[in-house]
Amino acid sequence: MPTFDCVSEIEGHELANAVDQANRELETRFDFKGVKATYTREGFSVILEAPEQFQLKQMVEILKMRMSKRGIDMGCVEEEDIDKNLARAKQVVKLRHGIDAETGKKLHKAIKDSKLKVTAALMGDKLRVTGKSRDELQAAMRLLKQSATDRPIGFNNFRD
Repeated sequence: MPTFDCVSEIEGHELANAVDQANRELETRFDFKGVKATYTREGFSVILEAPEQFQLKQMVEILKMRMSKRGIDMGCVEEEDIDKNLARAKQVVKLRHGIDAETGKKLHKAIKDSKLKVTAALMGDKLRVTGKSRDELQAAMRLLKQSATDRPIGFNNFRD
């Protein structure tokens, strides 16, 4: 029986490249000359540090621009609150990846309500969709692409 997996993935290599490019841009920008501002990547989150809060806002825009040029969808970016003390300002930008339980249930319900002859099962951080024909699976893909979720949806592991 044909199947495919519905996933929400971020390529770690592309994220590392985007952070490296953003760090290089900070070194060359005139408004950041002599300022100790950095991007640090920890897993699927990026820590921004700068002396002032307004510089963090500029850094977030630089990071978003670099990530979008590397093909990372901005729907997965989640900015946390800024931590400010006397000497430094710090902000964490998290990147949501994988399909969580709530999003998986929403996608599963959308498939069930559509009356397509496919079945869906949540398997960890992906949703596996199984059907009898390739046409039904392609209709399910179109339906999932159109469904309103807070993260980007992709498909892989298509088997006939």
